Amino acid sequence: MADTQEIKETLWKKMADSPYLMVGKADGSSHSEPLMAQLDKDLVDTLFFFTGKDNRLADGGAVMAQFVSKGHDYFACLAGTIRQDNDKAMIDKLWSKQVEAWFPQGKEDPNLALLRMDIDSAELWETDISLTGRVKMLFGGTITADESSSHAKVSTTAA
Repeated sequence: MADTQEIKETLWKKMADSPYLMVGKADGSSHSEPLMAQLDKDLVDTLFFFTGKDNRLADGGAVMAQFVSKGHDYFACLAGTIRQDNDKAMIDKLWSKQVEAWFPQGKEDPNLALLRMDIDSAELWETDISLTGRVKMLFGGTITADESSSHAKVSTTAA
């Protein structure tokens, strides 16, 4: 089993390739919605999202986020707390052409909100189906655990 730092680095590499997650309130009071994460290598236990101040997540609270990698071989369920963090320096650091497309008035758009999600815990699954497992998928058969995936739980609050 990989150590916690290695697990976090793998997640970050996968998210850098495809930074889209489904994010919703942990209490289930509303549906999850797709958001593009802004990644900061200096804050590996934190995700940032640009949204409107009228977004259903903008009032903050406990959230769950689900991630599926571009190759559909890596999955993550992240739990944490989200809040507005409209720090101008962080907005400048994370701003991109993709974000600008959603906010016609740029960084000064009155509806712009930078949401910060501090990750408390995560469950991660990595699938690397063996050649034998792939043949079984094509022609039928039971794939055993050692032919399919690994699973890890990570908590940023645990020692």
